[in-house]
Amino acid sequence: MSDLEHIRLIRSQTLALMTEITSTPKPSYSIDGQSISWNAYLLRLQRIVDWCDKKLVNDKPYEIRSHGKS
Repeated sequence: MSDLEHIRLIRSQTLALMTEITSTPKPSYSIDGQSISWNAYLLRLQRIVDWCDKKLVNDKPYEIRSHGKS
């Protein structure tokens, strides 16, 4: 599997997690001094998707057109 295929898979899996989290939202809570913040987790997942998007966009071929003047 190529790096790009791995990035696509990571993006897809992360979006699936985000769908699951947002379809059945849970409250943030603390137990024995340990805090669980679902909002922070969702933001972290969004950063992963954003990172994947940047990697995928940077890999696409592009063309630069220029015109010279004499």
